[in-house]
Formats: sequence, structure tokens, C-alpha cells
Amino acid sequence: MDFTKPRLFIVIPCYNEQEVLPITAPTFLNKINELVQADKISDESRILFVNDGSKDNTWNIIQDLAKKDPHYIGIAQSRNRGHQNAVLAGLMEAKDHCDITISIDCDGQDDINAMNAMVDEYLNGCEIVYGVRSSRESDTWFKRNSAQFFYKLMNKMGAEVVYNHADYRLASSKVLNHLKDFDEVNIFLRGMFPLVGFKSTSVYYERHERLAGVSHYPLKKMLALAFDGITSLSTKPIHFISLTGCVISFIGFIGIIWALIQNMSHHTITGWTSTICIICFLGGIQLLSLGVIGEYVGKTYMETKHRPKYIISEKTYEDNKE
Repeated sequence: MDFTKPRLFIVIPCYNEQEVLPITAPTFLNKINELVQADKISDESRILFVNDGSKDNTWNIIQDLAKKDPHYIGIAQSRNRGHQNAVLAGLMEAKDHCDITISIDCDGQDDINAMNAMVDEYLNGCEIVYGVRSSRESDTWFKRNSAQFFYKLMNKMGAEVVYNHADYRLASSKVLNHLKDFDEVNIFLRGMFPLVGFKSTSVYYERHERLAGVSHYPLKKMLALAFDGITSLSTKPIHFISLTGCVISFIGFIGIIWALIQNMSHHTITGWTSTICIICFLGGIQLLSLGVIGEYVGKTYMETKHRPKYIISEKTYEDNKE
């Protein structure tokens, strides 16, 4: 093995990607070869596909790729565990076999050429390099504005996230060895890496349209990821509930004094409309508060179970070879 150059593993989560994988896989191999020829990485570098319980022909394609070129390797999870767990599985599998990893989606939307600058930043001393979108002009109006609102909300909630960064990043094995100590079940990687620390920087790139297939992140999943991120990294929603309770209690106290004054001055106004409005308002606040608190209780319960985040069922290689 060449110890003078870093060994790179490109970690690529895959879920039902049989349409796009044959298109993007050669581009990843070309990038490995380009970086090797530029004397930036070792020829022992690999492209690690993580099959996240795909229901189509994705795993068979990965196995065929591994047979054709030794730079392609793959692991398969025993069932679908979601994008974040798939990325984490690949990173944890790679950390003992490489010096640096770059995680990237399989769909070809993230600019693969940004890897050159990421490796350069690592060689200059950075342990984490975030791939950050330079603009969101290719997004729809709703997605662009909702994403910007999400990042601003996360920062307001006290969660440290990199603006316009998803899961396209370089991380050294040193960082990953500390990341494995973050034992929580509720994973939100883009918020966990800043917590690890170490010297970091950002590389900016333009995001492209998906090359083939359909997106696996519809609005429902995006909202679920955003909510998981907030509740996994911040307790401010509970503090907000406490503050709301104090404000409503104060308003209620003022209302009681006003009602007593009206009663003593014989100006009591009878009617059910105001009563119903108050009951509905307070009931809604209480149910919303119980829902948020229940979400935290549920997450705490899942953490106490200590269930594995993922289970690797198959590999295209033997551990002692890689």
C-alpha cells in the first residue's frame, strides 16, 4: 500500500437506483483515476456502494461492477434503514480501511468535480470539508424557500448546521473514529459532524438535475428529516412550550381579574362564542404541546433500546482483502 498518499473511499448510498447507477458509476471511477493520476490519492482508493434494502436490481448491478473492476466494492444492509443510516453504515465500514471518505448521493446531482477541491483542502490540513451549494436556482420556488427557512430555523433552535449543506462531504478517518462514539439512534449527520469538531472548511458547487430515475426524497420525507433534525439536536421546542404556557397562564390570570371586575360592576356578558373560542384555543395549544413532548419521549425510549442502527448482510469483498 502507498502510505505517502491518502487512501480515499467514496461512500455512495443506493436505494432503488437501477436506472441511474449504470450512468453514474463510471463517472465515480473516472474521478478516482483522475485523482490517482494527479498524485493526490492512492491507487488503493475505492468506491463503496451501500445498498439500502433496494427492491429493484440495484444490488445485482453493484455485484457486477465489483467483478469488473476492483475499485468498485459494495455492502448491503439487511433491510431499508433510511438514507442517514445508509451513509453512516458506509462511513463506519470505510473508516478502518482508508484515510479519507467522501459521501455523495448516487443520482449525479452533486458536482463530482468538487472532490478535487475537497481533497486539496484535506491535503492542506482540513479534517472535514463540507460540500455547499452555491445557489438554489435549479430548485422550485417552494423547495428553495422551505430549505432556506429550515436552515435558518435550525440555527435559531441552537443546532449547528452548515447552510445549504446536505450530505456531500469529505471526512477523515480521524473524524470518523470520533463520530462512532456518538451513539444516538436518531441520526442527523449534517448536524453531528459540526459537533465532532476539528479543522473544517467548505467547497462550493452547483447542483445539477437528477440524471435518471425519480427522487427518493418527496416532501413528506423532507419534512420528517427536518423535524428529526430539530428534535435530535435541540431542546428549544420544549423551552418554547414552557414559555408559551407561562404567557397563556398570565393572559388567563388577567382574564380572571377582568371577569371578576365585570361581575362586581354587574356588566357580565353572557355568551358561548367567546367560551368556545377560548376552549378550542387552549385545547389546541395543549395537544400541540403534548405532541412535541411525546416526540421527545419517543426518541428517548428508542435511545434506551440500544438497537443496532444497521445490519450489514452481504459484502462484495472479504475484510482481510480491503
